[in-house]
Amino acid sequence: MKRFRNHMLGVEQGDVLLFSDFENDGPMWSGEGDREHRTHVEFSEEFRSEPAVSAWFSMWDVANNDTARLDISVENVSKSGFEIVVKTWGDTKVARARAGWQAIGEARHADEWDLY
Repeated sequence: MKRFRNHMLGVEQGDVLLFSDFENDGPMWSGEGDREHRTHVEFSEEFRSEPAVSAWFSMWDVANNDTARLDISVENVSKSGFEIVVKTWGDTKVARARAGWQAIGEARHADEWDLY
Protein backbone atom coordinates (compact mmCIF):
# COMPACT_ATOMS: atom_id res chain seq x y z
CA MET A 1 0.00 0.00 0.00
CA LYS A 2 1.23 3.46 -0.85
CA ARG A 3 0.71 5.91 2.04
CA PHE A 4 0.81 9.67 1.60
CA ARG A 5 2.32 12.02 4.17
CA ASN A 6 0.19 15.04 3.54
CA HIS A 7 -3.40 15.96 2.86
CA MET A 8 -2.62 17.31 -0.61
CA LEU A 9 -3.40 14.57 -3.12
CA GLY A 10 -2.85 15.11 -6.81
CA VAL A 11 -4.59 13.16 -9.53
CA GLU A 12 -3.61 13.50 -13.17
CA GLN A 13 -4.87 11.46 -16.07
CA GLY A 14 -4.60 11.40 -19.81
CA ASP A 15 -4.89 9.51 -23.04
CA VAL A 16 -1.94 9.16 -25.44
CA LEU A 17 -1.48 7.63 -28.89
CA LEU A 18 1.35 5.15 -28.39
CA PHE A 19 2.10 4.31 -32.01
CA SER A 20 0.54 4.04 -35.46
CA ASP A 21 2.84 1.52 -37.15
CA PHE A 22 0.60 0.56 -40.07
CA GLU A 23 1.20 3.99 -41.63
CA ASN A 24 4.96 3.49 -42.01
CA ASP A 25 5.29 -0.32 -41.81
CA GLY A 26 6.74 -0.01 -38.30
CA PRO A 27 7.88 -3.01 -36.24
CA MET A 28 4.65 -3.56 -34.28
CA TRP A 29 2.81 -3.96 -37.61
CA SER A 30 5.37 -5.55 -39.92
CA GLY A 31 7.65 -7.40 -37.48
CA GLU A 32 7.44 -10.84 -35.92
CA GLY A 33 8.62 -12.29 -32.63
CA ASP A 34 9.25 -10.23 -29.50
CA ARG A 35 8.64 -6.50 -30.01
CA GLU A 36 8.37 -3.58 -27.60
CA HIS A 37 7.34 0.07 -27.83
CA ARG A 38 7.96 2.68 -25.10
CA THR A 39 6.22 6.03 -24.75
CA HIS A 40 7.40 8.63 -22.23
CA VAL A 41 4.70 10.68 -20.47
CA GLU A 42 5.48 13.91 -18.57
CA PHE A 43 3.17 15.16 -15.82
CA SER A 44 1.92 18.74 -16.07
CA GLU A 45 3.67 19.40 -12.74
CA GLU A 46 5.89 17.35 -10.45
CA PHE A 47 4.46 15.27 -7.66
CA ARG A 48 6.05 15.56 -4.20
CA SER A 49 7.10 11.89 -4.39
CA GLU A 50 6.68 9.09 -6.93
CA PRO A 51 2.94 8.63 -7.58
CA ALA A 52 1.04 5.40 -8.12
CA VAL A 53 0.49 5.09 -11.89
CA SER A 54 -1.70 2.77 -13.90
CA ALA A 55 -2.27 2.43 -17.64
CA TRP A 56 -4.71 0.57 -19.85
CA PHE A 57 -5.51 0.21 -23.54
CA SER A 58 -8.14 2.74 -24.60
CA MET A 59 -7.88 1.59 -28.24
CA TRP A 60 -6.08 -1.15 -30.08
CA ASP A 61 -6.17 -2.00 -33.75
CA VAL A 62 -4.92 -5.54 -34.33
CA ALA A 63 -5.02 -7.64 -37.52
CA ASN A 64 -7.91 -10.10 -37.24
CA ASN A 65 -6.13 -13.02 -38.94
CA ASP A 66 -3.62 -13.35 -36.09
CA THR A 67 -3.86 -14.00 -32.38
CA ALA A 68 -3.95 -10.76 -30.37
CA ARG A 69 -1.01 -10.94 -27.95
CA LEU A 70 -0.56 -7.65 -26.10
CA ASP A 71 0.92 -6.61 -22.78
CA ILE A 72 0.83 -3.10 -21.31
CA SER A 73 2.77 -1.94 -18.26
CA VAL A 74 4.19 1.15 -16.56
CA GLU A 75 7.92 1.50 -15.85
CA ASN A 76 10.42 4.13 -14.71
CA VAL A 77 7.95 6.13 -12.62
CA SER A 78 9.40 9.36 -11.23
CA LYS A 79 8.02 12.56 -9.72
CA SER A 80 7.93 14.11 -13.20
CA GLY A 81 6.75 11.27 -15.46
CA PHE A 82 6.81 7.60 -16.48
CA GLU A 83 6.97 5.22 -19.45
CA ILE A 84 4.15 3.16 -20.92
CA VAL A 85 5.53 -0.11 -22.31
CA VAL A 86 3.63 -2.18 -24.87
CA LYS A 87 4.89 -5.63 -25.81
CA THR A 88 3.76 -8.19 -28.36
CA TRP A 89 5.19 -11.45 -29.63
CA GLY A 90 4.68 -14.21 -32.16
CA ASP A 91 2.83 -13.30 -35.35
CA THR A 92 0.60 -10.60 -33.81
CA LYS A 93 0.25 -7.52 -36.02
CA VAL A 94 -0.61 -4.33 -34.09
CA ALA A 95 -1.50 -1.44 -36.39
CA ARG A 96 -1.89 1.17 -33.65
CA ALA A 97 -2.59 1.56 -29.96
CA ARG A 98 -3.70 4.27 -27.55
CA ALA A 99 -3.50 4.15 -23.75
CA GLY A 100 -5.32 5.86 -20.94
CA TRP A 101 -3.41 6.48 -17.73
CA GLN A 102 -3.84 7.86 -14.23
CA ALA A 103 -1.35 8.99 -11.58
CA ILE A 104 -2.27 9.54 -7.93
CA GLY A 105 0.21 10.89 -5.42
CA GLU A 106 1.32 13.57 -3.00
CA ALA A 107 0.91 17.02 -4.50
CA ARG A 108 2.91 20.05 -3.52
CA HIS A 109 1.11 22.71 -1.54
CA ALA A 110 1.39 26.29 -2.84
CA ASP A 111 2.98 27.36 0.49
CA GLU A 112 5.59 24.59 0.41
CA TRP A 113 9.15 25.80 -0.15
CA ASP A 114 12.30 23.93 -1.15
CA LEU A 115 15.09 25.90 0.52
CA TYR A 116 17.94 23.43 0.05
